[in-house]
Amino acid sequence: MPGLPRGKRAGLRCPHLLAELRCALWGGPAYPEVCRGFKPDPAVCGASREEALRLLAAWEEATRPRR
Repeated sequence: MPGLPRGKRAGLRCPHLLAELRCALWGGPAYPEVCRGFKPDPAVCGASREEALRLLAAWEEATRPRR
């Protein structure tokens, strides 16, 4: 199941995230372009893992498609 051609629903863990929180696809040919283009930024990553998870959840909610 390389990549997520239809995206990932907000709030769901990426299916390619390993137990140690590393990407199973990183560096390989199946590594998605959207991930390849992501540049860490304090506005997204915060100062800690916990803050990053809160910020990412807020971004997912803010950009969730509405019906």
